[in-house]
Amino acid sequence: MRLICDPVHGEVDLTASAEELNRLAAAVAEGEGLLSSTPSAGSDALTGIEVKKTAGPGVLVRLDSERQVLVISGDSAGRTVLAENLRGIASAEDGGHLHIDYFPGHFYLAEGSLPLVVNSPHGGMPAR
Repeated sequence: MRLICDPVHGEVDLTASAEELNRLAAAVAEGEGLLSSTPSAGSDALTGIEVKKTAGPGVLVRLDSERQVLVISGDSAGRTVLAENLRGIASAEDGGHLHIDYFPGHFYLAEGSLPLVVNSPHGGMPAR
């Protein structure tokens, strides 16, 4: 798994194998876990993802800049939707990526969530 934080736009880019994305989805669904990322050169690389249960409402994606860890926390309902989305991109055989971006009225993301781009393990744009 590779995590890069864009310091200009605040967006986090996640590239992982299908197995790693499914492990992340399981941790998100369960509401706990700590997954390490592959060390990358540069100060914009993050060391991993921590998942926590909270009362919500919704899911908050934030950066713990002191530890250089992406933190995903939230209520069960929101985490369930996010986990399903992660499993979906892990199994998408035609490639592509998933944008997880907050907007006012978002049905499972909490205000203040960092934008997250999850790349398909099959790369590139969809073949369709």
